Amino acid sequence: MRRLKRIDPMSAFKLGGALYALMGFLFGAIFSLISLAMPSAAREEMGPFGSFGAIAVIVFPILYGLIGAIFSVIAALLYNLVARFVGGLAVEVE
Repeated sequence: MRRLKRIDPMSAFKLGGALYALMGFLFGAIFSLISLAMPSAAREEMGPFGSFGAIAVIVFPILYGLIGAIFSVIAALLYNLVARFVGGLAVEVE
């Protein structure tokens, strides 16, 4: 068994941003499909937010990616702090 003692915050930023952007794309696609399935009268009643479903595929990945990247850096920094005291995470590597 080996111990993971430190996580590079920049690496966590890139990985978290990419993973959450992918999730944002999937959620945006689902949101768009639901929006397109609504009758046009219901979309008109929603005002400017009625056509938001069409651009959710663009907006969701950006927002999810940024938020995911920021929180991944925070998690990496907290892990590094706690790992100093408890010795890190035990990992088995082949």
